[in-house]
Amino acid sequence: MKGFCERAVASKYSSKSSTESTDRGPSSVCSDSGSRDSKHDRASLWSNFFASAFSIFETHSESSNTEKKEIHSRNNGWTEAVRKVVTGGSMRRIHERVLGSSRTGISSASDIWLLGVCYKVSQDEFSGDAATNNGLRAFEQDFSSRILMTYRKGFDAIGDSKYTSDVNWGCMLRSSQMLVAQALLFHRLGRSWRRPLHKPLDEQYIEILHHFGDSEGSAFSIHNLLQAGKAYDLAAGSWVGPYAMCRSWETLVRCKREGTAFDNQPLPMAVYIVSGDEDGERGGAPVVCIQDASRHCLEFSRGRVDWTPILLLVPLVLGLEKVNPRYIPSLWVTFTFPQSLGIMGGKPGASTYIIGVQDEKALYLDPHEVQPAINIRRDDLEADTLSYHCNVIRHIPLDSIDPSLAIGFYCRDRDDFDDFCFRASKLADGSNGAPLFTVTETHNFPKPVNHSDVLDDSGGVQNDDSFVAPPISDADGSAHEDDWQLL
Repeated sequence: MKGFCERAVASKYSSKSSTESTDRGPSSVCSDSGSRDSKHDRASLWSNFFASAFSIFETHSESSNTEKKEIHSRNNGWTEAVRKVVTGGSMRRIHERVLGSSRTGISSASDIWLLGVCYKVSQDEFSGDAATNNGLRAFEQDFSSRILMTYRKGFDAIGDSKYTSDVNWGCMLRSSQMLVAQALLFHRLGRSWRRPLHKPLDEQYIEILHHFGDSEGSAFSIHNLLQAGKAYDLAAGSWVGPYAMCRSWETLVRCKREGTAFDNQPLPMAVYIVSGDEDGERGGAPVVCIQDASRHCLEFSRGRVDWTPILLLVPLVLGLEKVNPRYIPSLWVTFTFPQSLGIMGGKPGASTYIIGVQDEKALYLDPHEVQPAINIRRDDLEADTLSYHCNVIRHIPLDSIDPSLAIGFYCRDRDDFDDFCFRASKLADGSNGAPLFTVTETHNFPKPVNHSDVLDDSGGVQNDDSFVAPPISDADGSAHEDDWQLL
């Protein structure tokens, strides 16, 4: 896989991503080099404490299923209570404040790709050489600047239900919110924007967070997403798959567009759900149709212009119980696209937001932490936004993610969209007959490749009768936390 990725990234369409500018100022997750030595002993003390505390419970992820069952059977209520305290959100936030980001597990010999930007990490950076540590520090600053959405509790009841929290069922909703929030960040503030260290905060940044509050008054709250997704069986307390989630966003954005002046759209871009034959209802590799994209832009602008910024959501089912290995290299390469918004999906039973890759690892933001509900006013430039960011770098093997997922891309203008189509076409051409999606000018194209017809490792044919994704749920609640790897 690594050879494939290197060949793909080395092609013509890799140059733009790797040269994109990023902020090089002091990182919000790293102490500056001048104070590193003076703080080394204190950091080591805290590091040993947290490492010991977390390892008590997180080493279970290395155990076999049988061992896990035996350990679980011996746990009593007291042990479970201690586990929740030590591995819970509050303790992790203390860990982040004291130590900054967790680096354990980052390879010293491989590049990191984060939403279209390449960070070169060399061996010298791990030795503490201040002259060569810009790559790692820039990556950490970029990672911690991505907007995090998590479970919330204590908000107003959703519709006619009694639900005042989305704990244990809202992870796909939160993952989708994160992806759309990044699109808004890129559109309004640019890819090189980084979380500010001082207040007052940027007005555009605060307005984005305002749209994702936990009330009906916020345009993209889970309240409004669930209302818009009723046609796709979205309901409070129920789990949802990536395909239904994408369609719900399409419906919500359309409703907001119809009731809002063109210049005041909360999501100032067209939304294009990329699907295969029969509108994605019976499988098939999705097809990016340039003619359709142009039509979506024209409709969004109400006929004013031929092209507008556009958000592409590509729901996929890449296997039955696991992703077919033939798709892994292509998934990896999508993170090198400058238009990349990452993947909403994750491990079966627990949706996350995957935003980067290094070697075989997928780096992600985890929505499974429970935090109090929050609604930030659009004029509150002194707001506390700490709960919308994360310094802990988590990862999962890319080949272990759930086969039901959705990839996002943001194209700022027609030139950016053309560049995306060029990269996507090259990727499909080099996929050995297993493209994630294809590109065509018009609807006059041959029947697309069916993902269900791609042979698995055993040589059998996967027979998937429906494109509707099996739901990625939180069926076991927060118990999945121990199965995730921490960098």
